[in-house]
Order: sequence, then structure tokens, then C-alpha cells
Amino acid sequence: MQLRILSFGRLRDLLSAESRVELPSGATVGELWRNLKAAHAELAPYEGSLAIAVNQQFAVHDTVLKDGDEVALLPPVSGGRQDEALPLRTEHATLQGEPLDSAALMASCRAGEDGAAILFDGMVRNNTRGRRTLYLEYESYPAMAVAEMERLAAEALSKFAIRDVRVAHRVGRLEIGESSVVIVVASAHRAAAFEACRWLIDSLKKTVPVWKREFFADGAEWAAGDPFPPEVTPGAGK
Repeated sequence: MQLRILSFGRLRDLLSAESRVELPSGATVGELWRNLKAAHAELAPYEGSLAIAVNQQFAVHDTVLKDGDEVALLPPVSGGRQDEALPLRTEHATLQGEPLDSAALMASCRAGEDGAAILFDGMVRNNTRGRRTLYLEYESYPAMAVAEMERLAAEALSKFAIRDVRVAHRVGRLEIGESSVVIVVASAHRAAAFEACRWLIDSLKKTVPVWKREFFADGAEWAAGDPFPPEVTPGAGK
């Protein structure tokens, strides 16, 4: 069977952005990973730290692959190339290449029954760890990114006493001071809104497939990113 392999973030610097791999019918994600490691020794540092998605869903080590499957290799996220036209929107989430409008997102989320509306605006700063930042570039796995943001929004709505939420992320080149991610949470009481907003940004930074490349005055590099939670790291290094 033939599989379509997509590589993102720093993995795209090691492998081609898209390739094809032939494996016997019934092969698993774990077998695919072993095949890739044998062909590309430079993947060794990613042992156990990357996640693998099959057809835009996180996969486990024993997931059985089928002919024509789209397999994405996902290094730890931090947040390029986009496969779908942007913007992509769901009920509560947006992924776009144009500047984010925090005022419009706030207005779309607020209602008369709300006693609080919390807005988180993540912006590009002019330095990182003492190095002067010129600009950032964000790359994503678009359809999966917006689906994961929508999943997190739905989980927040069920987990916290909030009424509504909006999550928006930008991709492409961002200049100093521009917004990379905006989250709005509306609720009857402020405590729940604060809790939900904090949980959303912390969760987004761990599971939404968006990667950040930082361009400094003295060079460029991919941001290290937060490790994937154990439940979405399928023991790929086995």
C-alpha cells in the first residue's frame, strides 16, 4: 500500500514536506516509524517526542494503516506551507493568514446575559531569551489545527461554567506587535471565564499543530515547543 507522508515544523528541514512511502498491507503506525527511522537517521532525536496523525486524527502506535492514508509527522508544537485555502472556520475556531481582529472576536462572543468577557491576545514580542527578534513565521497542518481548536473550545464549554468561546490563530509571517492567537471567553461570572481562558491557551500550545519559526538578527530557528501530552504521543519510538 502507498501512504502520503507530510512533515511539519523542524521535521520539514530534515525530510521533504511531502513524500510517498510503500508498506505492506496491514502495517501499523509503529512499523511506519521504524521504516522512516531506518531511512532517515536524523530522526533519532525525535524518538518518543513527536506525535503522528492519520487522516488528521492523532494515532497510536498500533493504529493499522490503509492504502492512501495521509500520515502527518508532528514535532512538539509552538505555535509555510498551507494545504487548504484560508481562512478555515468552525463554530468556535478560526485559522487565518490575515491579521486577527480581537475587537470583532470579542463582539461576536458577547451577549446580554454575560457578566464577564475575557480576552487573551498573544502577540509577537521583539526579543526571545536575549536575542532581538525581527519577525515570526507560523506554519500549520490547517484542517487538523482548526479541528483541534474546535475540539478544545467544545471541551472548555463542557468543563467550565462559561456560555461561549472563540479561538483564532494566525499563520504566515507576523511582524513585531501583531497578534498570533486570540481567545475570547464569555460567562456569567468572571472566575469561570478566567479559568477557561487560561486552560484554553495552555492546552492549545500543547496539541494544536501550529509551529513557530523565529527570525533573529543573528539567524533563524524553529521554536522548541511544548511536549505533546502522553495521551497523544503514540509511543512512536518503539
